[in-house]
Parts: sequence; C-alpha cells; structure tokens
Amino acid sequence: MKTVLQDAEAAAIDEDAGGESLEQLYRRCRPGLLRFAHLLTGSATLAEDVVHDAFVGLARNRRRVLDPAAYLRRSVVNLSNNAHRRAGRERRHLQSAPDPLVVVPPDVDETWLLVQRLPHRQRSVLVLRYYLDLSEAETARVLGCRPGTVKSSTARALRTLRAKLKEQSS
Repeated sequence: MKTVLQDAEAAAIDEDAGGESLEQLYRRCRPGLLRFAHLLTGSATLAEDVVHDAFVGLARNRRRVLDPAAYLRRSVVNLSNNAHRRAGRERRHLQSAPDPLVVVPPDVDETWLLVQRLPHRQRSVLVLRYYLDLSEAETARVLGCRPGTVKSSTARALRTLRAKLKEQSS
C-alpha cells in the first residue's frame, strides 16, 4: 500500500514513532476513529474527512506528539467542532433548508435521532463517556474542559433525552 508520504518523510516519522509507523497507526486506529467521528458528526462522509485531516495533522506534528492515539482523538473532536461551526455558518449565511431528499435509514433508532439533536458538546460528552467508555477526567482532557463541565453536560444531555423519550412514549 502506497502512503501519501514520501519514503524519506516516512522514514523520519518511523524513527520517532516508538516502532510503530504512521501506516501501522493508521491501520490500527482508523476504524475506531471513524466510528467515533461518525457519532460526533452524524455523517459517514464527514467522518472520513475528519479522520483523514486528523492523520494529516499527526503526520505534520509527529515528532512533537507523545501520545498519538490521544492526539488523534482530540483532533477528531476539534475537527468535528469545526465542521459543526462551519455548517452553522453556512446555514445562517446561505439560509439553506435541509435537503428533503435525505432519508434516514430505517435501522436508526429513535434514541440516536434524539442524541443527534443535542447540542454538540452534550453529544460529544455522551459519545466519549458511553461509547468510548472514557472516564470523566479523560473526557475533560479530550474536550479541553473541566471534569465538572463533563458532569453537568452529561446530566443535562441525559435529562433532555429522558424528557424527549417520555414525550414520544406519551
């Protein structure tokens, strides 16, 4: 498999990777990061772009990165946030309506649809805490906030989900 990096660049990265090349890291981490990014963005296509950009950033900064997996997770969160901000700006500036041709697959359950409607930080907290099973401290580190913010965001998100599920069942 041919990588994007030139042979000389790949060799330089391999020296500092502690034995694991960028290609090996990509093969090992990409599937999980794709699932993670898809949960954060709600789009498989956007998730591909986000993960790709995260690996490009890692390739540029590999010599300074002590924990590549943590760097990639943080990059995915940041790039997902950027994508949500960009989409919001596009909606405001272009006044675009959602595409009526988009059809949600029937296997997506109601709970996930409700999770997608949560504010981005609350969705990120739920995905990090319950999908990736990170602790409050780890989630706070990935999101760049305090553990108390993780606790309150989780509580708000769960309260909102409970209320919406109760409304739907009534």
